Amino acid sequence: MRPTPAENTLADLRVQNARPTQARQLVLAFMVTLAIITYVDRVCISQATPNIRHDLGLDEKQMGWVFAAFSFSYALFEIPAGWMGDRFGPRSVLMKVVVLWSVFTAATGWAWNYLSMLVCRIFFGAGEAGCFPNATKIFTIWLPSSERARAQSTLWLSARWGGAFTPVLVTLVMKYVNWRWTFTLFGLVGVVWAVAFYRWFRDRPAEHPSVNAAELALMDGAETNAPSHAGIPWGRLLSSPTVWLLWLQYFCMSYGWYFYITWLPTYLREARGVALEKSAVLAGLPLFFGGIGSVVGGIVAVRLARQWLSVRQARRLTASTGLFSAAVMLLFVTRIDNPVLAMVALGLASFSNDIAMVPLWSACMDVGGRFSGSLAGSLNMMGNFGGAICPLVVGYILDHFKPAVDAPPTMEGWTLIFFLAAAVYAIGGLSWFFIDPVTPLEKPGEHPAAA
Repeated sequence: MRPTPAENTLADLRVQNARPTQARQLVLAFMVTLAIITYVDRVCISQATPNIRHDLGLDEKQMGWVFAAFSFSYALFEIPAGWMGDRFGPRSVLMKVVVLWSVFTAATGWAWNYLSMLVCRIFFGAGEAGCFPNATKIFTIWLPSSERARAQSTLWLSARWGGAFTPVLVTLVMKYVNWRWTFTLFGLVGVVWAVAFYRWFRDRPAEHPSVNAAELALMDGAETNAPSHAGIPWGRLLSSPTVWLLWLQYFCMSYGWYFYITWLPTYLREARGVALEKSAVLAGLPLFFGGIGSVVGGIVAVRLARQWLSVRQARRLTASTGLFSAAVMLLFVTRIDNPVLAMVALGLASFSNDIAMVPLWSACMDVGGRFSGSLAGSLNMMGNFGGAICPLVVGYILDHFKPAVDAPPTMEGWTLIFFLAAAVYAIGGLSWFFIDPVTPLEKPGEHPAAA
């Protein structure tokens, strides 16, 4: 028997008067925790680099390829991971990829030569590729549009700060166990997260027992972005100038940023003469400042949008200013003799870099819509091609500027590295002048087949 109009009205009043549950906040907590785990697992190898090179007998070029193996694999698997989240749902996809990368985080600690280390980093990168595309997909399903920018700010703050404290954490753990067991311990944490997440999460908020009707109403139709078997609009992605420019600027952002999680500890020790314990603290500054930048970028973009009544212009100005400022700060680094002040300048470069993060990922959610997982995957793929090229270029430059086989590289090599990264940042800043960060690929009401 169908409910009467009076019964429907009564039900509507109950929804309006009910206090919304807060399940979506726990979803955000899961994503924040995962972002921290992701960056801890990713950054720990930079602090362990001297031990790895000593035990496995790796030179600068080989270590550059070890760093790049992760980034190339991470980039290549971004689109498949995002597509799987769009099609099959992020619940099962995230559980599987987190287990995969956690296993190979642990396996990194048991590599016995150059080739085995490359294999471990390739599989580690393939697993981590599924993290942020599926986190973005989850935000489009579980959060109303008004909460997504703040969620992205919180996510990237957590990710950066997780990476910021990793050098100190690795140094502390390595006082009690060697670098091999350090990777094993970090890998176990991810497996625990995967089990807990899979047991609690649901791809559709309406199917979750912790979500009441009042909270579902607050989500403002976000569930329309839930997984479906509609085809991914690859033709529209490839023909969109906005998508190409988003790819370009993220390539540039990642090129400059990847220095912080790969060669930075080596730079501090070999070019600046900083001891291990002090370098662990200083190496965390760029990611710590970057976390703050991601929050500031979100706040500035939102306030400018309200003041100007234009989300488009607010995102463009915030992101381009951030990338141009990052380029300038890298140039300052080459003129500073004091290692602590140089690291403050690098921290400000990272801060400026991450000011652009929230406008970027907010644009990805708005432009991608139901296909945000696939767009996020392609975006991260292009970004991490830049991230893969950076450590390779650094390794070859350092090798070229070594005056002797056993001598450290000269300062001219490090100066060239920073000048090149600054130029790449500037290209990324220019690209934002031409990006439309608000117009969706799929028009409202458009049939999936038309995409």
